[in-house]
Amino acid sequence: MRDESTKQAAQEYLAAKLTEEEQKYEDEQNMATAVARSLLVWKRFRDALIAQCVEWNGVTQEETLTCKETPIGDIRIWCAARSKQMTVHYDSRKLLITVKNAGRLEHEKDVILRIEGYRTGSDRDDRDARLVRNEQPVNIEMLILGELRVLTGIGRQRNV
Repeated sequence: MRDESTKQAAQEYLAAKLTEEEQKYEDEQNMATAVARSLLVWKRFRDALIAQCVEWNGVTQEETLTCKETPIGDIRIWCAARSKQMTVHYDSRKLLITVKNAGRLEHEKDVILRIEGYRTGSDRDDRDARLVRNEQPVNIEMLILGELRVLTGIGRQRNV
């Protein structure tokens, strides 16, 4: 009986050790992927932001939103009707994108998005990077639309 208990305890120890090593490997690979692909994630976000501004102005048939990239790489969007602006900043060292929107109420915080790597398939090396907020993947188009709605003063969601 004693030998069986020792054997079982040793097997449990090995299983826990393997799980810890696998998690450590996953974390390292996810971080490496996030670092390697962070610029690509930023460019996708930036392009989606600019495209939505262009589409917005196309629908309104006026320059409601002015979207410019600053010399340091930030994106600034001005709303002509409200004299408010939104600034989007990419921090490559911290793997963060911060959205500061002057259209928000004073008590509302800035939107902080983190770039993370993740496994995309069953193979250990199938990985990509994405934006997350509050540990959840971000729907970029919906986030941007909500921020543009706040910037222009019509509210985050459409009233039905």
